Amino acid sequence: MNADRPTESAGAKLKQLRESHGLTLRAVEALSRQLADKKQNYDFFISRGWLNNVENGTYTPGPCKLYSLGAIYRTHWTNLFAFYGLHLSDFERDQAMFAPPKTQLALDAPRAEDTIVVPLQSHEALRLDQTNLFSKLVEIWGEVPIRLIQHLDLRNGTYGFVGMGDKRMSPLIRPGSIVQIDQNQRKIINVNWDSEYDRPIYFLELRGAYLCSWCEMSGGYLSAVPHPNSKCEVRRFAYPREADIVGRVVGVTMRIAATG
Repeated sequence: MNADRPTESAGAKLKQLRESHGLTLRAVEALSRQLADKKQNYDFFISRGWLNNVENGTYTPGPCKLYSLGAIYRTHWTNLFAFYGLHLSDFERDQAMFAPPKTQLALDAPRAEDTIVVPLQSHEALRLDQTNLFSKLVEIWGEVPIRLIQHLDLRNGTYGFVGMGDKRMSPLIRPGSIVQIDQNQRKIINVNWDSEYDRPIYFLELRGAYLCSWCEMSGGYLSAVPHPNSKCEVRRFAYPREADIVGRVVGVTMRIAATG
């Protein structure tokens, strides 16, 4: 196999990184064997002959091999991806291309660490006319800094994802927003609110589908009232036969501009 210049350059960087740690090809082989044994997966093993070909630009390592090299060279394996022109920032933007088009409910949120995961993939099961259920917040988001959503209770909260095509509450809640839901607040109160910002917004389940909306209750019917600027129509449901109240929206995280 003929090596192209990017592969040659990446191989040279890997060799330089190995030598900066004073490691021989044989030493890397021995260390990778330990890792492969620990993980009980031979894909993490790196033979000295194979690594020599990688450093010469003949071979391109796969994810398990890069993981091993990252562990042995004490650098994050994603940094090694960058040697081959693969950058996480590109991956996150590419993920956003396939964001779920509809509003989602998310349960069992992940731990609040340095980053959290925003719009990820959208396979066929997600391409429904209405909203659908998610079991984990991580299934919806690609990585963003946790500081952007640090006000949300990631451990204990219930969350909804407002679909990329759902403009019912825009501009208050834009498409692609994450909303935190208080399931203890499920009663619709019909009063006159001082402003649209004080009026409660609720997350509704429509027998397998979901809506995020203002609500009114009258005569056994629940009306989902959109923001007037959205130009969406009021939807009316028999309550509780056709609709149920998941809870009140108490927190929102959303972008106000597209990222580069």
